[in-house]
Amino acid sequence: MKKGKTAVRLLLAEDEKSLSRAVSTILEKNHYSVDAVYNGNDALEHLKNGDYDGAILDIMMPGRDGISVLKEVRSAGNLVPILMLTAKAEVDDKVLGLDSGANDYLTKPFNTKELLARIRAMTRTQAAPVDSQIRSGNITLDRATYELSSPTGHFRLANKEFQMMELLMTNPHHQISAERFMEKIWGTDSGEEINVVWVYISYLKKKLDALHANIQIEASQSVGYSLEDLE
Repeated sequence: MKKGKTAVRLLLAEDEKSLSRAVSTILEKNHYSVDAVYNGNDALEHLKNGDYDGAILDIMMPGRDGISVLKEVRSAGNLVPILMLTAKAEVDDKVLGLDSGANDYLTKPFNTKELLARIRAMTRTQAAPVDSQIRSGNITLDRATYELSSPTGHFRLANKEFQMMELLMTNPHHQISAERFMEKIWGTDSGEEINVVWVYISYLKKKLDALHANIQIEASQSVGYSLEDLE
């Protein structure tokens, strides 16, 4: 299939090559553009360097397993929708995948229509234009461009700044702990010190000041951070 400009681009990481070929054929017949890899190391490399609309990761792969790839992708701040594909049907495995940041989970053998429906659902959620902008006070955050703006100017946020601001703006007036930021954005295995949260909060506070925002990030000792109206 030739990759059209509007084709949804997917990464398929499945080490069973006959299944990979079959799934790729199904997806391409349904107008998806597919890159296929056969081990976890290649999957991670492609996700780090490629611009994908979604990924399908098998859990049991040579090199890195799918859960390991998923965790590293999420700890790097990559929010690409990911569907986990595996022969395992145990509830604990599904919970582990979802808790590690997967968008969905499908057990082999699977029905073709179900696979396509799940891919449509997870890529549609990412692309929904209705949610592309979040507003709080005189501040707008654009999820498509990572741009934080006010009537007086704008900044393009770095990836982790964007994720933190998104979390604050979608939960106004709610305390978000430093531990929650670490878990959601850096991942529990990142090795970063927790004071990195304050560093990024300080970046965001300075940008809000520069934009003459009528909202502010307030810090509550030992509780966390919240987005509040400027008094």
